[in-house]
Amino acid sequence: MSGHPVATVGGAPVALAEVDLREARLRAGPGAAALPAAGSSEGRQLRRWLTQLIVTERVVAAEAAARGLTAGGAPTEGELLPDAAARLEIGSVAAAALADPRARALFADVTAGVAVTDDDVAAYHARNPLRFAAPAPARHGWRAPAVVGPPLAEVRCAIAEHLRGAARRRAFRIWLDERRAALVRLAPGYEHPGDPRQPDNTHRH
Repeated sequence: MSGHPVATVGGAPVALAEVDLREARLRAGPGAAALPAAGSSEGRQLRRWLTQLIVTERVVAAEAAARGLTAGGAPTEGELLPDAAARLEIGSVAAAALADPRARALFADVTAGVAVTDDDVAAYHARNPLRFAAPAPARHGWRAPAVVGPPLAEVRCAIAEHLRGAARRRAFRIWLDERRAALVRLAPGYEHPGDPRQPDNTHRH
């Protein structure tokens, strides 16, 4: 039945038809060849992931509205998720949700108070002295990895920005997990893809 709820968010149902539509759009898109076969274990996992994205978008939209946030002035995706490592840190669902500028405005609001200390910066530099070292000139115009780390004063701002970005992503992920736990209820068959209780979860330790 197309109206069968696969989840509720704050008591409001998420219809099966919404998941069907998202999947159909993906399978009609340019990356369709890389998608798992419909009806397979991996295909069911894809539908679970899409369900997670839909409920996350609803949680984000409701929270942004409650806070009076709009897309205006939101940071860019590149500012919040500068590389693949940042996307892994925050998780694929949250990273996908941050394509919406309202979600990025919410990210900025939720994490506005996150800060790192001078001690955090100094400790990071001591552990990773070459992390922000510029490549050294080499023969024939090539560049070689630096062998001596720059002084802390030279890279302090870069390290602080790096650490604060990671801390903000961690804070937003934790906040989002808590809001979803409070608001979202998933129907059988649409559990989180990583839930060890559902039969298609193949991750084992």
